[in-house]
Amino acid sequence: MDRILALKSDDKDNVATIFADTKVGQVVQIKDKQGNTESIVALSNIPYGHKIAVKSIKKGSKILKYGEEIGLATADIIAGDYVHTHNLDSA
Repeated sequence: MDRILALKSDDKDNVATIFADTKVGQVVQIKDKQGNTESIVALSNIPYGHKIAVKSIKKGSKILKYGEEIGLATADIIAGDYVHTHNLDSA
C-alpha cells in the first residue's frame, strides 16, 4: 500500500491532518514544519483533510492543532486513531 502523508503544524500538536483518504492499516508519514518525519499505522479509516492522533491522548485532555487547543478528548485516543466528533468535544 502507498504511504499516506499527514502534516503536523506545530511541535505541540497531538494530531496531524491527513492528505488522502486513509484505510485501516495504512502507514501514515507524519511531517512537521522542520521536515522531520515519523510513521504511524492508521487504526481507523480517516477521510482526506481529517485528523489522526500522533500520540495517545487521555480522556479529558486537550487536543492540539496549529499549537492551539481545538477541543477535549471525550474518550481515550490511541496514536493512529481518527480524531473527530466521536471522540472530540469543543472546549
